[in-house]
Amino acid sequence: MARIIAGTHKGRRILAVPGTGTRPTSDRVKESLFSRLEGYDALVDAVVVDVFAGSGALGLEAISRGARRLEVVDVAESAYRTLTKNAALFAETNSGGTQHADPVQVHKAQALRYLKSRQGDPIELLFLDPPYSLDEQELAKVLEAAAPQLHPAATVVVERDARSPEPAWPATLRRFHEKSYGSTRIWLAEPQ
Repeated sequence: MARIIAGTHKGRRILAVPGTGTRPTSDRVKESLFSRLEGYDALVDAVVVDVFAGSGALGLEAISRGARRLEVVDVAESAYRTLTKNAALFAETNSGGTQHADPVQVHKAQALRYLKSRQGDPIELLFLDPPYSLDEQELAKVLEAAAPQLHPAATVVVERDARSPEPAWPATLRRFHEKSYGSTRIWLAEPQ
């Protein structure tokens, strides 16, 4: 079981996706990544989209640390069921016990299709943690589809295997940070 490592939901356990095909981001990588994102003021009141979400751990960490709304997206049935259960843990209640609008929306969809048809507020923080087996050309198409959805001050986070080449960024995005953590590499990009 994964856990939220900081914020209003610190210590809350979230379910992992059963079976294979997902790899949870380690606490060490999450702590470093979210420290950096907090330093960039990329979390508070942000609209966050987490595609290839798996359990939703990255997006839910963002909600715990002050993001306003989260859209989690995965096409796998096991991931969708897990996302739905994890999202329910984050439903907000007021002091009288009545429920507010849920800060987490769960979508069962293919990433490229979802981003091409998405409507709503511009994305301020985008997590892309695709299966390592995802073809680089497919990742490039997902980034291209996401680009028009981004807020001018957005941050894009791509997590891949450390041996993967740098993503092919669309002309409207520029990488501004890259770091490896053992077998994981993180790239951060922003609109230019």
